[in-house]
Amino acid sequence: MNLKEFLSTKELYYEDIDYEFFPKVWEKLSSNFSIPKVIHIIGTNGKGSTGRFLAYYLFKEGFKVGHYSSPHILRFNERIWIDGNDVDDATLEKAHKNLMPKIPRDILKKLSYFEYTTLLAIEIFQNFDYIVLEAGLGGEFDATNVFEKIFTLVTPIGIDHESFLGNSLEEIAKTKLNSVSTFAIMTKQDEIVYKVADRLNISYFDSQKFFSKDELKRVWEFIQKNSFASYLKENLTLALSAVKKLDLNYNLSRMEGVILRGRFQRIANNVIIDVGHNQKAAIAIKKELGNRKITLIYNTYKDKDFKAILSTLKLNIKKVLIIEVKGKRVVDKELLKTTLEKLDIPYEEFNAKKLKKNEDHLVFGSFVVVEEFLKFYQDL
Repeated sequence: MNLKEFLSTKELYYEDIDYEFFPKVWEKLSSNFSIPKVIHIIGTNGKGSTGRFLAYYLFKEGFKVGHYSSPHILRFNERIWIDGNDVDDATLEKAHKNLMPKIPRDILKKLSYFEYTTLLAIEIFQNFDYIVLEAGLGGEFDATNVFEKIFTLVTPIGIDHESFLGNSLEEIAKTKLNSVSTFAIMTKQDEIVYKVADRLNISYFDSQKFFSKDELKRVWEFIQKNSFASYLKENLTLALSAVKKLDLNYNLSRMEGVILRGRFQRIANNVIIDVGHNQKAAIAIKKELGNRKITLIYNTYKDKDFKAILSTLKLNIKKVLIIEVKGKRVVDKELLKTTLEKLDIPYEEFNAKKLKKNEDHLVFGSFVVVEEFLKFYQDL
């Protein structure tokens, strides 16, 4: 089977995960791989943009760099980035062909979608200088945690994926921070997260401590000049703190030309897309919008606190357009409608042909919401 056919046999999401399986798999398979220096990224929000900022800087500095992230918006290739570009189909197929014989048949059958694609990325990234490796759902139980890393970057940790990570911020922070094996550089966190880190005896640095006031000011100016969302300032600062910790030449101009997809990205005069999917992301979006009113193109998964998300954005919402998204994780549409009615937020079914040219539309809720919207939008 080619890669697309093979991945179609794998479930994207699992109700139950055997957390002991992949570490045992890696123990058996690790001798088949040559692993570069790994920088691991954990957290709840901002992992993808932080990883891309760092990978791009390392690439512009002259290193051979791979960035592994998830999920993707439109094409699987987005998950594996090499020296400034998404991986091409030929490289994916070659890596898939080389990887399959390395994995015993019984293990191959049991590997999840994410576990196999993690190994696929490692196969492609062999003998690179650096890998920027983004955790999927969690920390200590994540497939990306089996690899030796030089250090870990920690983006803001908040409440999300409770069924896998824990029912409180303290539990979630513990699960994520247990993946730190050397030391961590952390962006600003809730006080509970720092207490958990101290309790776990984790050595960590504050990302802002690597910079002078003038340098932080120039980071903010770079964000503004490039029309990035203001919430990306912390992510860029975290990525650049890794550059400083690596003792590399620090030159902010290296970041010129970096592209971030789906992070409060204006793709047309009347359309902004953002792949955020939890309340922490909604708070950042609200700050970005200020007093602006938008039409929200929305759907969500049933395990998200969509009532809290919609409540956060309520004063900015003219109305919600509910976009159709398929999948067993998607919230029941009638429940979503009932919640909107209780919040007194007007809504109707999404129709791409009725988008108003003189109004701002925000597409928000998850990667899959943005994906579905872009499929419609490309056909207009």
